Amino acid sequence: MLITQQVEVSQPIDSVWTFFGDIPQVAACLPGTNLTDQTGDDRFEGDVIIKAGPVKLEFAGSAEIRSRDEASRTITVDASGADRKGRGQAELALTAALVPLGGGTRVDVSLDLTISGAAAQYGRGLVADVTAVLLQEFGVNMQSRLDAISQGLDPNSVAGAKAASGLAITARAARMALLRVFRRFFMPYQPQPTGRS
Repeated sequence: MLITQQVEVSQPIDSVWTFFGDIPQVAACLPGTNLTDQTGDDRFEGDVIIKAGPVKLEFAGSAEIRSRDEASRTITVDASGADRKGRGQAELALTAALVPLGGGTRVDVSLDLTISGAAAQYGRGLVADVTAVLLQEFGVNMQSRLDAISQGLDPNSVAGAKAASGLAITARAARMALLRVFRRFFMPYQPQPTGRS
């Protein structure tokens, strides 16, 4: 399942690129994610905790930087994890491309996600919506951490690695799903061209 999102922050691209050099710091922007151990130059281990509805998933896994392109300001990360209670697995390939945007930066995120087990039972639509909400939270948290760094503060003082809130995420994801249904059934019908004159 491919999910794309754009995140805008007010810091210039050089500052954001430097921030992306600290992968545990970047991972901490995603609610419930905490990389605790560096096991190689570009390899990390940690956990992700997500509460979605009645299910609380606790994944233990690893993340590895596959490529860093200084010229295009693009980074690619592969990650995988298994639920600690054996209820499922997740794999993702994430690409983040930084683009100058006025005095700030736009981060184009592309996330290819494969899940199995308990999380998959909610269906592709809800999983995509929950992931989109998490990426929105990622953008807010990244801005907070970048602000703290620019002020000489400890970025860990502004946001911790707390679990993604099930109630808030589920409510926002449900709203996105309802909007999708509304558009599908209530938008004016657009006839498709038949190719005949």
